[in-house]
Amino acid sequence: MLRTIRITLASIFFIGITLLFLDFTGTAHAWLGWMSRIQFLPAVLALNIAVIVGLVALTLIFGRIYCSTICPLGVFQDLVIWLRGRDKNKKYRFKFRPALKWVRLVILALFVAMLIFGVASIAMLIAPYGAYGRIASNLFAPIWAAGNNLLAMIAERVDSYAFYSTDIVIASLSTFVIALVTMIAIVAIAWVGGRTYCNTICPVGTVLGYISKFSLLKIRIDTEKCNSCGLCSRRCKASCINGKAHEVDYTRCVACMDCIDTCRHGAISYTFRRKAAPKQQPTDQSRRSFLTITGAVAASAAFSATAKKVDGGLAAIEDKKAPKRATKIVPFGAASIRNFEQHCVACQQCVAVCPNNVLRPSSDLGSLMQPEVSYENGYCRPECVKCSQVCPTGSIRPITVEEKSAIQIGHAVVIPANCLLYTEGTECGNCARHCPVGAIDIINCTNDPSSPRIPVVDTERCIGCGACEYLCPSRPFSAIYVEGHEVHRNV
Repeated sequence: MLRTIRITLASIFFIGITLLFLDFTGTAHAWLGWMSRIQFLPAVLALNIAVIVGLVALTLIFGRIYCSTICPLGVFQDLVIWLRGRDKNKKYRFKFRPALKWVRLVILALFVAMLIFGVASIAMLIAPYGAYGRIASNLFAPIWAAGNNLLAMIAERVDSYAFYSTDIVIASLSTFVIALVTMIAIVAIAWVGGRTYCNTICPVGTVLGYISKFSLLKIRIDTEKCNSCGLCSRRCKASCINGKAHEVDYTRCVACMDCIDTCRHGAISYTFRRKAAPKQQPTDQSRRSFLTITGAVAASAAFSATAKKVDGGLAAIEDKKAPKRATKIVPFGAASIRNFEQHCVACQQCVAVCPNNVLRPSSDLGSLMQPEVSYENGYCRPECVKCSQVCPTGSIRPITVEEKSAIQIGHAVVIPANCLLYTEGTECGNCARHCPVGAIDIINCTNDPSSPRIPVVDTERCIGCGACEYLCPSRPFSAIYVEGHEVHRNV
């Protein structure tokens, strides 16, 4: 019963959080966005005190329920372990191993040091929520989009428009490779060693593990009923039960309840601390205790099509290339590059939800996999604030459409040598026509009214949305591009 409740809750959280990365319609976040905001590390980076206190209190009462129920990477590992255990010869393949205490503490210290000294992008390689976010958005999302497109094609043949096609996007090769390597490593570790990642590498697991030493509810072994068969030790994926000595390492126990389900003598229970007290039925007490968790817990490979885009005359349209920006661009609501880099866990939830393909993972070492703005595939529409609504860490603070139109994240710069006026002798004016804030004018090159006209930018009005850069017909480099600002300001 306890294990069934835990699996049910874990499934709800795992499916819900995965949908946040797969959903390209933007509707899932309205219902499930709270699941990302109650993740431990994002809450810490966002200084969300209520969530932090709630998760700590949850751990002090129930133990590491977060790791076995709420954390998507933890549940993903449980899925791998379950698949491995379907082989009857591998179901009881674990054994008690002493904790690698100093390894855990050194990794935690290095993780905290990297956060403090400004190399958060490297630290986030082992952060659980960010790691799963990269796996889901880079590996699962393209498959999900391809399946949707197949359904859309089938539906169209029967005159149904219940589905519509969407672009299949791989954010960047480097991030795809990192996500793939991460998933292979996680799967391999879980396949062979169960929850070794959670109990040795994961910084969140280490912190919550030491808090759980003081939890009120714990896995306990009744020495009078136990016959030291060791079955619980061989089933424990955290390798934290010493069945021979009747001991449990509570810093590594993730409260999965597998041991209770395995014990054939009713010697293992999940109960409150007991002093000298009358014996109680372990199963009933455990069940009543764990049922309260229901109330406590319940409160983004396929690539783009290879066919070239063509114009009306079937001439191949050359793809745009990103300019070399002196300062990178970070999303509206990020406040500054420094603030963004210090708080972002590179989960890429904002990349997954961006409808215009403006956000992409960075390949720079200093901000590896953290999203940055680029305008080859679209521009940041003034009416869209989705990324600010889904960010769980506060690296992109929530903003309204009205606030966005007054925030300057960069300014446009004209490159006359790329302009059609000079390359083809044709006046265009596309950038000025599509500027949503009227920051671009087309003026004569000289005082002669008959002289050619070129674009000029009012840098005080420009907000850096990239409409001019994206819609500029010059190829491969636009005649106008956006330079980012270190610190955003209101205009």
